[in-house]
Amino acid sequence: MESLAIDGTDLALLRQLQDDSSLSNQDLAGRVHISPATCLRRVKRLRDAGLIEREMAVLAPARIAAAVGHGMEAVVEVSLDRQGAEELQAFEERVIADDGVQQCYRVSPGPDFILVVYARDMPDYLALAQRLFTSDANVRNVKAFFSVRRAKFRPHIPLPGRG
Repeated sequence: MESLAIDGTDLALLRQLQDDSSLSNQDLAGRVHISPATCLRRVKRLRDAGLIEREMAVLAPARIAAAVGHGMEAVVEVSLDRQGAEELQAFEERVIADDGVQQCYRVSPGPDFILVVYARDMPDYLALAQRLFTSDANVRNVKAFFSVRRAKFRPHIPLPGRG
């Protein structure tokens, strides 16, 4: 993999995009003090290099739940019985393919995985647990923590330079 040289302008673009990726190219260029053509070229370069993985809307769970019905989020610790490379990979592939799993982290020490899951209600969570945990003979322990309030959610990587 070839190394990509990142300068202050690239970092400024990445900071702005982390805060609001819906900015028009014109507005983004203005905030970073570069021309729109330069902005477009640099952002394309950052995307092509894989520094910008993807762009998405962050929804408000409480407001979505009020609009479409109930919803619940849980942080789930999962420990496997066998932690060989194949077993870890097989479990990871199964959970990341499930739409109920929002985030999946392989961690150490402690449990093998930390998952953030979203379900419509408790029966939906129980179906997810059956699908992902109970039906897997290699899952030794599952501990779920149900969110009662999200105080902060900012998927933001601190970057050097002015913030």
